[in-house]
Amino acid sequence: MRSDEHSKISREDLQKALLLYAVTDRRWTGDKNLYQQVEEAIEGGATFIQLREKNLSESAFEKEAVAIQELCRKRGVPFVVNDNVVIAKRMGADGVHVGQSDMEAGDVRALLGPDAILGVSAQTVEQAKLAEARGADYLGVGAVFPTGSKDDAVEVPHETLKAICEAVSIPVVAIGGISDENVQDLKGSGICGIAVISAIFGQKDIKKATEKLLAKTKETIEG
Repeated sequence: MRSDEHSKISREDLQKALLLYAVTDRRWTGDKNLYQQVEEAIEGGATFIQLREKNLSESAFEKEAVAIQELCRKRGVPFVVNDNVVIAKRMGADGVHVGQSDMEAGDVRALLGPDAILGVSAQTVEQAKLAEARGADYLGVGAVFPTGSKDDAVEVPHETLKAICEAVSIPVVAIGGISDENVQDLKGSGICGIAVISAIFGQKDIKKATEKLLAKTKETIEG
């Protein structure tokens, strides 16, 4: 794990940290706040946190990001923000995750410097190779199953997921519609972990749901 915001996480440590990647969504906070939910997810074994909140103002997003990053640093869990490269740079986040329609990966790397974690979404082998060439540290590939968390999600066949894993040398995380019931369908694909939203944050008992999902994910990845 990173000891401070200036040191580059090794590829080996990053690969381990990407095992169970929790992506926030405040639509399920209910009587809790997002900070409490993230804390429960980490207690349950989430190994990586992304703040993804599409309906917050810039100032509210940054305030949330600073608080959750502090929590993640205390727990030794990498923290990245979704899309907002400017906020990630200003607050010294561990990194950022961008989609195909966001800032181009090479520009993000130039802005954040060599040590920040840069994740890029990819749906094809071509996109994956380009992202790696332009400085991505890991790829998020999906949707690998039907999902309701992203309105414009394109389903990626498992054959394509496997082809992407074989085409790049950086870690690949599967995302989209993954649950403890279907995660083992991804066995043998070459992924190093999974990224989920509702499978953690949409559950009544977040800690327990995360523990169960972590166990199933380890079985999937480690065989």
